[in-house]
Amino acid sequence: MTDTTNLALPYMEAAQAQKHVTPPEALRRLDAVIMLSVLDRDLSSPPDTLLDGDRYLVASGSFGDWANHDGHIAAWQDGAWNFYTPREGWTCHIADEDVLIVFDGASWIGCSTQNAAYIGVGTTADDTNRLAVASEAVLFNHAGNGVQAKLNKAAATNIASVLFQTNWSGRAEIGCVGNDDFVFKTSADGSNFATGLTLVSGACGVPRLPSFTVNSLPDAATAGAGALVYISSESGGAVLAFSDGAEWRRVTDRAVVS
Repeated sequence: MTDTTNLALPYMEAAQAQKHVTPPEALRRLDAVIMLSVLDRDLSSPPDTLLDGDRYLVASGSFGDWANHDGHIAAWQDGAWNFYTPREGWTCHIADEDVLIVFDGASWIGCSTQNAAYIGVGTTADDTNRLAVASEAVLFNHAGNGVQAKLNKAAATNIASVLFQTNWSGRAEIGCVGNDDFVFKTSADGSNFATGLTLVSGACGVPRLPSFTVNSLPDAATAGAGALVYISSESGGAVLAFSDGAEWRRVTDRAVVS
């Protein structure tokens, strides 16, 4: 055997002439492929400006000094190009993209994130937010006829919800909060939430409006014209009411609630 199994580093052989050549060649190879990081993976031929030690992952359609080296590591060393053929399991950092890829034995692919402890995209994930994304938009596209986003909780008494925040303070929440009813909640301060609408799970999802006594009704003008409430203590009996923009009126006869 003249080379090592994994990196093909040259051995010094017995009775070998010019033994001093072999160690530098092995070190040159190690310098090129250990802790592998390349500047770019989108070039099919060498760039115009080079520094000693620059490395590139040769793109498909290679030509010129890189001809016939698709997918190889091209390293500019001692004034010449040296090419290294990747082996299955090699990982490579792409500096201009700041991503990590792996060679699967046939091609370079993105590193697997299966069972990864944390994933941060544009931000830092932590013990609570193990998947964290900082982006102007997030797209979930179908890989068939449709697409679903699923929130699964362990038990009915737990929470499965989407929380909307302003400067990290909660302002609205939708979901199943403490039971299997689907609720729409809002908050002015991030601490106290009021339920605006409930879809009752046990009653086939029928909607339930927020309930107030006459004395606890919110301001009709603040609620705005068209707002609906259930009033439990109206003088004529419990009734639905709507805001006309100034007063709360019973839906039964439009009389002002009293």
